Amino acid sequence: MLTWDQHTELFSAFLSVEKSLSANTVGAYMHDLKIFKDFLEVSGIKKNPEEITSEELFSFQKYLTQLEVSPRTHNRIISGLRNFFGFLVLDSYIDDDPTLRIETPKINKTLPDSLTFEEIEAMLNSIDLSQNFGHRNKAIISTLYGCGLRVSELIGLKISRLRIEDGLILIVGKGDKERLVPISEETIQDLLLHLESRSKSFIADGHEDYIFLNRWGKQLSRISVFTLVKEIADLAGIQKSISPHTFRHSFATHLIEGGADLRAVQLMLGHSSILTTEIYTHLDREFLRKTVTQYHPLSNTNILHFDSNHDEDDE
Repeated sequence: MLTWDQHTELFSAFLSVEKSLSANTVGAYMHDLKIFKDFLEVSGIKKNPEEITSEELFSFQKYLTQLEVSPRTHNRIISGLRNFFGFLVLDSYIDDDPTLRIETPKINKTLPDSLTFEEIEAMLNSIDLSQNFGHRNKAIISTLYGCGLRVSELIGLKISRLRIEDGLILIVGKGDKERLVPISEETIQDLLLHLESRSKSFIADGHEDYIFLNRWGKQLSRISVFTLVKEIADLAGIQKSISPHTFRHSFATHLIEGGADLRAVQLMLGHSSILTTEIYTHLDREFLRKTVTQYHPLSNTNILHFDSNHDEDDE
């Protein structure tokens, strides 16, 4: 019988090698496993993974409730455990998966925040291009919105993956999955102006291929992009609480509102399942509801009524 540490190492290798998950994602799985292991130690439960039953998992869920973790975090942790015990079944360490009887809290669907096109334009126009990194900062906002990228994808962008002549850029997303995303002419111009400015700056060894660099000539960090986005939003007078991910939501929302095919949006966002992309159909319905409320002559009466929770498509 293997120990927790031995099983954890095997699971980590499985996620990295066979599932091709990123180091950050694997680290998140390991973190959730540690929470469960810490619970067992605090509770005085001395069992190896092969001995865990659904009873320990029920107790663990009560423990999470006592810690007042959010339903979303609760579900994420349980999802990690499901993957772990599913791996143990797959590799024949156990016969029955103890997580099969576990139910998770329901999460109320919340629509992601997004920016209007006017707000995005205000942010772009608020950037002083005469300042150091002005062209870089504008290219960052333009690329986040123009390509619908995750922040990790943005900071990993490389010059060698640009296909300027085709109007495309090769994105390496979650699990090192690659996808080609179209770039608008405006975003291409912002990138070219940034690259011209970048060529006159110091570039550290090993960072020559990264498009976005910091003041030390090294690959830009996630936290730097978060800070930059908030600073530019403040300059533009935007009161919303936004992050780099807000531009990704805005990208998808504006495409759906404009009538884009859901499958095409899925491909551009790099979603493995179209179910993830379908959140934007809810956004679209909310957009339509607000449009009718604002402009339809019957909107101030009780004659016209929309159920925002109704998910069926009408012809």
